[in-house]
Amino acid sequence: MIARVEPLTVTRAVRGPFDYLLRRDQEHVEVGSLLRVPFGGRRMLGVVVGVADRSELAPDRLAEPEAVLGASVPDDLVALAQWMAREYCSTLARALGLVLAPGAADGLGRRQVLVAELTDAGRDAIRDGAALTVRQREALARLERDGPTVAATIGTPGLRRLEARGLVTVSARAPTGRPARPTVGAASATKPRLTDDQRRALEQIVAAQGEEPTGRRFLLHGVTGSGKTEVYLQAVQATLAEGRSAIVLVPEIALTPQALHRFEARFGDVVAVLHSGLRKRERGDEWRRLSAGEARVCVGPRSAVFAPLANIGLIVIDEEHEGSYKHEGDPRYDARAVAERRAQQHGAMLVVGSATPRPESVLSMNVVRLPSRIDRRPLPTVEVLDMRGQHHPLHPETRLALADVRRSHGKAIVLLGRRGWSNFLCCRACGQVWMCPNCEVALVLHRAGGFVACHHCGHREPLRDRCGACGSISVARHGAGTERIEHELCAALGGDQFPVFRLDADSVGVGERGRTLERFQAARAGVLVGTQMIAKGHDFQDVALGVVLDADQTLRFPDFRADERTFALVTQLAGRAGRGGQRPPSAAACGRVLVQTLAPDARAIRYAARHDADGFLAGELERRRALSYPPFSSLIRIVCSAVEAADAQAVAAALRQRIAPPGAVVLGPAPLFALRGRARTQLVVKATDRALAIRAVGAAVDGVARSARKRSVNVSVDVDPQ
Repeated sequence: MIARVEPLTVTRAVRGPFDYLLRRDQEHVEVGSLLRVPFGGRRMLGVVVGVADRSELAPDRLAEPEAVLGASVPDDLVALAQWMAREYCSTLARALGLVLAPGAADGLGRRQVLVAELTDAGRDAIRDGAALTVRQREALARLERDGPTVAATIGTPGLRRLEARGLVTVSARAPTGRPARPTVGAASATKPRLTDDQRRALEQIVAAQGEEPTGRRFLLHGVTGSGKTEVYLQAVQATLAEGRSAIVLVPEIALTPQALHRFEARFGDVVAVLHSGLRKRERGDEWRRLSAGEARVCVGPRSAVFAPLANIGLIVIDEEHEGSYKHEGDPRYDARAVAERRAQQHGAMLVVGSATPRPESVLSMNVVRLPSRIDRRPLPTVEVLDMRGQHHPLHPETRLALADVRRSHGKAIVLLGRRGWSNFLCCRACGQVWMCPNCEVALVLHRAGGFVACHHCGHREPLRDRCGACGSISVARHGAGTERIEHELCAALGGDQFPVFRLDADSVGVGERGRTLERFQAARAGVLVGTQMIAKGHDFQDVALGVVLDADQTLRFPDFRADERTFALVTQLAGRAGRGGQRPPSAAACGRVLVQTLAPDARAIRYAARHDADGFLAGELERRRALSYPPFSSLIRIVCSAVEAADAQAVAAALRQRIAPPGAVVLGPAPLFALRGRARTQLVVKATDRALAIRAVGAAVDGVARSARKRSVNVSVDVDPQ
């Protein structure tokens, strides 16, 4: 038997699969098996992507695998990795690395712990008053009361002595406990009564199970607070009732505890979670529960799309507009597209939901609407505040509104898309700007830590009190970040009765984000300050005020999606205000949103202030059709980086000559700002025939791979760049 093996190497110039001769004791190997193989004078892990009776090479020229490892990849995930390698102009080895069981590449097997259990002789010893020490008697009593118990919690050496007397047994077992998680928001084990809109949406989704693939793709377009999650829950319940499994994707790890709490309350232990905030052992345990069928619902952010579930019947993508579904590493996959591919593989339903859906989804999917909030409260009033001529980061109207919330013991959310204290520092005397030595960007001031930092490469240096170029002590701080806003609010409003919480990448780690949200949820009053992560679908009760600072910040990006992002940001933050809670549905309780901007007449901000998603999307699709932007074309971005700018430019020029798909436009090469000490140059391919363009780019990159490697040039391909 021959195993066709893809070695897990990151080198683009080396492509498999390679044939290996299986010994008789290895003939159980199948597609997805993980092997340790000799390769190029080294030992390397490889995944079997095919088996055959014979090879083109003579048997005496074939090496044998050194070992067959316990972990394996389901064959549907191997097929998915092959598709991803083609679709994202990457290598199969890199794609396979994404679908491996957590810890498989490190040799981590199924975790086990020692568990002690009382024997019949041990029970007799308790009743008969056998010769036992006080601690031994306590240990036996605990085992009698609690049943099988992890030995380490009692004392393994003492239990071993009891085992020698036949009073207990000590054996290795898989742990039954689950990772401890914070719970954010309310959850119920019982199904609430659906609104008419929810019922119609659910019926339409469930009824389409037998339709053609295009008929099983739904966009649940519901305003914020319209009850999309309950539709997801009942769609999952219908899927489980048919004996099938489900995947539920959320855009942010901080949202995972909230979503998981709701699904576990409804479905119990059949729910598992996969995300990078778990320890590798914990992720491995959850992965194996899913693979074994012990869990049939997987909840998590982007990487949960690779959950090793069989017979998938439903994939849900919540807040489908979020850019965090796009992976930054190679392959630069989009979890939304990967979810669609998995749904096709399994004949599953695909349901994506958002109050601010992408134009791509509106154009290509069956749209189901939830036009009003479940409690029939109106959407919050949105007021646009003109910041032209204002010098303080908070508009006077904003300061008054926050003071009103404090007096009424309410809650507020303040969003600003920048962390740190100030955007940049410059010398008033000579104009010198504090710059990152590795990247061509300004350093951001973090006053509490006493340093300036680069938000691209992580470089930081102590804050100096004078200019390094001219020695002047006249240093200006420009702009404001979440750290400064937190300071301003603490000084003006903060206290024991009105705490200020901050949520950004500086204030808390991944594991603490859920707990910060939990504390804000539990507080009677207070204000939550943070970056975009606080607008990502959180369900907070009794938030009376939402504030967006510098709302036009995203409009300044050189990106055709700038309007879309701005509209989504304002609309999503507005959706956090005026949700249910204990207060009656008065006008004040329905919420108020203040949008501070230097561009009060911008199209995206005007539509967001009116909660007019349909009007915005219609105009956006018309604009993109006229300019031939996605979804009416496909974009592919190629970035070449090197220590020397000339090397990056040379490889980019070689790529430019090789890429010539019919009907496509190739823009560049054009320089980008240096990043992490490397000069960068980019090309952008704009094509109406997506498949043809992907093949052309993939062939071109493969064609220059060896020369790029010699020049120490990294080439990255981003299909559908965000």
